This record gives sequence, structure tokens and C-alpha cells, in this order.
Amino acid sequence: MLTIEGLEVEISGKPILNNVNMEIPDGETHILFGPNGSGKTSLMMTIMGFSGYTVTRGKITFKGEDITHLPIHERAQLGIGVSFQRPPTINGLKTSQMVELCGRGRSLDLDAMAEETNLKHFLNRDVNHNFSGGEIKRSEMLQLLAQDPDLVLLDEPESGVDLENISLLGDLINKLLRRGTYSANGPSHKALSEQAAKSALVITHTGHILDYITADKGQVLYNGVLCCSRNAREILKWIGEYGYEECTRCTM
Repeated sequence: MLTIEGLEVEISGKPILNNVNMEIPDGETHILFGPNGSGKTSLMMTIMGFSGYTVTRGKITFKGEDITHLPIHERAQLGIGVSFQRPPTINGLKTSQMVELCGRGRSLDLDAMAEETNLKHFLNRDVNHNFSGGEIKRSEMLQLLAQDPDLVLLDEPESGVDLENISLLGDLINKLLRRGTYSANGPSHKALSEQAAKSALVITHTGHILDYITADKGQVLYNGVLCCSRNAREILKWIGEYGYEECTRCTM
């Protein structure tokens, strides 16, 4: 689904990512750990094609197509969706209008989707205007459910979300990725439909989201370098015991 080869990125002439190599196969969810300022969001923004992130070396391939220098809208049209850690307020654009735009002309049961995301009373409000942290995250998920991308990029989905909202958020992420539903015993591995699961890259600092979604693999980004790749829960346990710096000892 996504292949990153030897990626090096600068922001305003300052190197921020160094020789990043990553593969996310079809239907797999990968977790990206890292301390603040390690380059996690920069990698996500580079994959999505935001300006200001200059690729100086390497290549990004999505579904077999080189997208390294494609504009954002073309990457979205190819099937990449993103949920921001701190999305902006958009005055003058109603949430319902945003969701319809994300649906790209497809027939959507907007009322049912809003009910499912607990946003029924937010559809006529401007996007993110006076929304709480949990409401913003649910609004982001509503937009992604409408877009139905093949690759989902989630930046700190648990950030600013209380316990009640994070349980619902986990359900919505699992539905979007077609990975099962959350229960008191953790995420279910039963597929939501016969359709293939989506691929995802989930950025997290705390790792709390792992209590609500199923991950196939974890990786650590430290000072702009990918330095560890293995079971996500093993990585989280290791970080808790020894800190991020110890992860630099692992290059596999």
C-alpha cells in the first residue's frame, strides 16, 4: 500500500527526517512511536504532501505510483486520508458540508453517520467551532468515514480525548479500518465486513490508543531516524521501562 525509500526531508533548510524506510502492506495498521519533536508529524505531513516539507532525497510510493511530488488533492483522490492532532476551525463551512465534500459525490446517510459518531447536533455548526477535544476527534472520524480512504494517517488520535470519548473513537477507527469492534476485553479481530481491511499509520506519544485498536506492527522515530520495528505492545513496554533513547540500540 505504502512504500517509503531513503526519505530525507527538510523544513526551511533544516534536516528533519533522515533516510526513512517504511513499508505498510495492504490491510495492516502500523503504530509510530516517538518523543515530541522526533519528526512523527513531519513524516505524516510529507506523506500527505503538505507544503514546507521539502523532500531532498528518496521516494514515496502509494499503490505502486510514485507520489513524492504530487499535490495534496491528488494524493487524497488516490485514497489517502488524514486526521490531524489539532485541526483548524473553518468558519463559514458547516460540518455537514465538509462531510459531503469528503464523500466526493457518493450517496451518504449523513444522519445515520452523525448518530453513530455522536455528532447529530453538530452538523449545522461551523467545522470545529467551539468543539471540545473529543468532539473534534469524532468530527475528523466522520469526515474520514465519508471519504473512505485506502490509507489512513492518524496523528495522536487519543490526544485531548477523555475516557468516554476514546472508547467511541476506538470503535470508529476500527470501523473505518474494517478491523473489528472494541469491547471490554479489547479489540475484536472479527472483520466488520467481507471487504478487505484498510491500511493505517497511527502516530502516538502515549500509546493509549493501543487499548482500543489492533496494531500489526510498531516502529519508533527518534531524532528523525526510524530505529526500531517490532510488535507495538513490546515497543510500548520497552519505552515505559527504559525510555525512547534505548530504542536507538535496535535497528531492526
